Amino acid sequence: MLLNEAPTGQVSEYDRKHLAVYAELLDADATGVGWAEGARTLLCMDKDTPSAIARRCWESHLHRARWILGEGFADAIVAFNRR
Repeated sequence: MLLNEAPTGQVSEYDRKHLAVYAELLDADATGVGWAEGARTLLCMDKDTPSAIARRCWESHLHRARWILGEGFADAIVAFNRR
C-alpha cells in the first residue's frame, strides 16, 4: 500500500518495496503523463480522492524517485542489497 506522501530521509524498506512504482513514475513523467492520470493509474488513487491529496502523493513519490536515482543512489544500492 502506498502512503499518501513518500518518505523522506534515509532509504527505507518502503523505498525498496516501491522501487518499481518509482520507475513507472519516472517513465510516466518523461512521457508527459499528467499528475491526475498518474495518481489514478500508477498510485491507485481513487477518483474521489481530493485533488490536493492526489497531487501531493504524485509529486512526493516522483520527487522521491528522482532522489533515489540522484543523491540517494549510493545509499539505495547498499540498502536494497540488504534483507
